[in-house]
Amino acid sequence: MADNEELIDYEEDQELTTTTNGASAPAAAQNGAAAAPAAADGDKKNFTGIHSTGFRDFLLKPELLRAISDLGFEHPSEVQQECIPQAVFGMDVLCQAKSGHGKTAVFVLATLQQLEPVNGEVSVIVLCHTRELAFQIRNEYVRFAKYMPEIRTSVFYGGTPVAKDAETLKDKTKCPHIIVATPGRLNALARDKVLDAKHVKHFVLDECDKMLEQLDMRRDVQEIFRVTPHHKQVMMFSATLAKEIRVTCKKFMTNPLEIFVDDETKLTLHGLQQHYVKLDEVAKNRKLNDLLDTLDFNQVVIFVKSVARANELDKLLKECNFPSITIHSGLPQEDRIARYQQFKSFEKRILVATDIFGRGIDVERVNIVINYDCPGDADSYLHRVGRAGRFGTKGLAITFISSEADQDVMNQIQSRFEVAVSELPAHIDPASYSDLP
Repeated sequence: MADNEELIDYEEDQELTTTTNGASAPAAAQNGAAAAPAAADGDKKNFTGIHSTGFRDFLLKPELLRAISDLGFEHPSEVQQECIPQAVFGMDVLCQAKSGHGKTAVFVLATLQQLEPVNGEVSVIVLCHTRELAFQIRNEYVRFAKYMPEIRTSVFYGGTPVAKDAETLKDKTKCPHIIVATPGRLNALARDKVLDAKHVKHFVLDECDKMLEQLDMRRDVQEIFRVTPHHKQVMMFSATLAKEIRVTCKKFMTNPLEIFVDDETKLTLHGLQQHYVKLDEVAKNRKLNDLLDTLDFNQVVIFVKSVARANELDKLLKECNFPSITIHSGLPQEDRIARYQQFKSFEKRILVATDIFGRGIDVERVNIVINYDCPGDADSYLHRVGRAGRFGTKGLAITFISSEADQDVMNQIQSRFEVAVSELPAHIDPASYSDLP
């Protein structure tokens, strides 16, 4: 950007033009966390050369390579191979890649590689749209910075005492070098002159389309951006990046590396089976009980459309003795994080959630997603079902269709992604959706 004042004026309707695309990012076969199952023969063309590249080829710090080795990471995914070499040299990055293929590791490794911590100075700001995702990303920084004890990372989000965040930022011995936050809370800290952002060198948006599409969140992002230095690295990531939102993203960037998936058929997950069930509203509970009784699952996420429905369905499942838990925006923040941790640590096997859990959240044991309420659009569907079948593993997605509007959304999904979502058969071989022995 030529000048901070050239940021888009969100009050005005602007005619958006299609950008020139950079490299197209085909589907990745290799998980960023460990060696993934072999790709089907028809997919081999997408993965040429991945196995010959290791994280050591990126010339990362020894401390990072030790952490990567401890975590069992072997080969970078395709998005990591495409982005990390440019990102570690400070290039702006605008990246779209399918769910579950290691986008988070791109910016975590790139920022840790470049970070030179100074007491009392914030060097990295990472923004995301939900508190749970912020909590998760902060934990990823902790894992990768295992052998970098001098680096401090903090997470800031709403629902917690703002005075505590202010105290952390004002104390040079506690002030984080890396901040992971939701836009509302960090903008409040910036507005109150508590956040000193004049030393920020890296500005990251995860699930960037979600934040930049919503006017209130977009304003918060812009205000935070304005208090950071003109010269900094900007990186943005999402599994869904419509051509229109790319124009907005690039308003914040300077000649970014652009990784897009313009062939949207490549956004679907290869190991994920997708089916639908047509039924009326009153039959949903009985069908859900039958599925939970018969399906072979590690963990399952059940999506509903409202807080009230999440509470009610969770209550019904518990009454039927299912190990259920619910997460939604109506809970106190401490409860939300505690429940997220319970599910993440496999203390609960069934999660009833609203769409706050639909993007970015990574729970490796989830192999089934059930859309009890059909999502409102194709993007939401893609993000929801991406909670299963991550990193090239097997998974199953089942969507309940109970209205004409639901059917319209399903038609859009099949047309846009060219994926056959078939009617749920009477029996599914567990080996087709579960990696359990």
